Amino acid sequence: MSTSLYQLSVPTFIKFLGNLSHILDKAAAFATEKKIEQSVLLETRLYPNMFTFGRQLQRVADHATSYSARLAGLPPPKFDLPLTTFAEYQALIKASIDFLSGLEASQIDGQETREISIPRGTEVRVVQGQPHLLNNILPNFYFHLTTAYAILRHIGVDVGKQDFLGRS
Repeated sequence: MSTSLYQLSVPTFIKFLGNLSHILDKAAAFATEKKIEQSVLLETRLYPNMFTFGRQLQRVADHATSYSARLAGLPPPKFDLPLTTFAEYQALIKASIDFLSGLEASQIDGQETREISIPRGTEVRVVQGQPHLLNNILPNFYFHLTTAYAILRHIGVDVGKQDFLGRS
């Protein structure tokens, strides 16, 4: 049995965005318990040249939704949300999950060699659907997800491997 491009992407994105929402709930509880402003946690980073926790959250959502939209032949969604509180990041995660949940397998499957144009400043990068997913999108999705998780672990939020992986 082969695995479809849809199965490799959309359900995985939805599952791990849900896990990220759970982890963000734990960060909110930690901030309340420790009397730490949410903005302090959202601006935390592991190293000065790395993205902040908030930016890591944005990148997770963006990698999932932009790739899936482009592969389905749709423009990437633009979520015009302020992103200064945990609730606003939760809204971004929810909007991302809602967008992904609206995609059908028939929009994604069979698009393995579809050329996707990705604007990069004044240039346009052209990639193929499956190689781009396997060599760029999934690694970046998990990188930013793991880094967000690591930032919270680093500052003492009680998250563990099961929070990251979620329930199967």
